[in-house]
Amino acid sequence: MRQSAAVLVEWLPQALEALEEIAGYLAERNPYAAEQMQATLEATVEALPLHPYIHRPGRVPGTREAVVHPNYLVVYRVGTERISIVDVLHARQEYP
Repeated sequence: MRQSAAVLVEWLPQALEALEEIAGYLAERNPYAAEQMQATLEATVEALPLHPYIHRPGRVPGTREAVVHPNYLVVYRVGTERISIVDVLHARQEYP
């Protein structure tokens, strides 16, 4: 099923907080790696309205998980009018 590019992508507060935490952690250790991860993550999220089901089904029912880097996942839900970014996780984090 293909979605329109007009589908809204909404970042939930928990996802924004997690992204800020990850970006800060990476930037302290390797600013270049932080920039690269951020660019990859943004490109992945920007493509979601066109191909929302391209990523694997999530471990939590009703979610999907995009691997944006070997160490990071974007967890999202696909709705009829919007895609909600639920969380950004390190692959080793216990989830759910």
